[in-house]
Amino acid sequence: MKIALINGSPKVKDGASACLLYELRSYLDHDDISISEYHFRKPQLDGEEMETLAENNVLVFAFPIYVDGIPSHMLNCLIQLEGFFSTIKEKNITVYSIINCGFYEGHQNALAIEMIKNWCKKAGLGWGQGIGVGAGGMLTAVKNVPIGHGPKKNLGLAFEKLARNILKGSSGEDIFITPNFPRILYKLAAEMGWRKAVKSNGLKRKDLFLKK
Repeated sequence: MKIALINGSPKVKDGASACLLYELRSYLDHDDISISEYHFRKPQLDGEEMETLAENNVLVFAFPIYVDGIPSHMLNCLIQLEGFFSTIKEKNITVYSIINCGFYEGHQNALAIEMIKNWCKKAGLGWGQGIGVGAGGMLTAVKNVPIGHGPKKNLGLAFEKLARNILKGSSGEDIFITPNFPRILYKLAAEMGWRKAVKSNGLKRKDLFLKK
């Protein structure tokens, strides 16, 4: 089986999407599995990339939501892929998606998952499963915590189910998760991050509330 892990985040490094694909890979590493990685940073793909993607049995997209939807640069890539896949008559490709957001609640990713499902229909690909991950902003901060433990316990349970479906080429119900971490502490950590950013830019906290 050939699996393509596709990072749809514009971030070159230290992104939540990269963390999620790294964690998922540990569930997919088997002798009979070939895993390749791609990064859709720019709003265009070349023909060679699309041909290589078409050779896979599974495509796993990981990306953050932008205004509840797919980031524009990735959307352009999907439009190109849709046209390319539509020209291939016989294909057996199943799509899975892991979408994260800065909101605490994982279900905030539901609309983006529906967009990927609709894209699969247009491109003539099979749909497997979607995972909506809340509190994506803290994933890089806890990247050294083992998957399935502490604040990543729910993520581990979701990835176990996702990996089983990927390896079997089967479908499953979409899963929406929140971290095993109190919402109030997540909010406080985010506010601390904003204050630190304000200070590093030579401003004061009160400047956030100035009106022009």
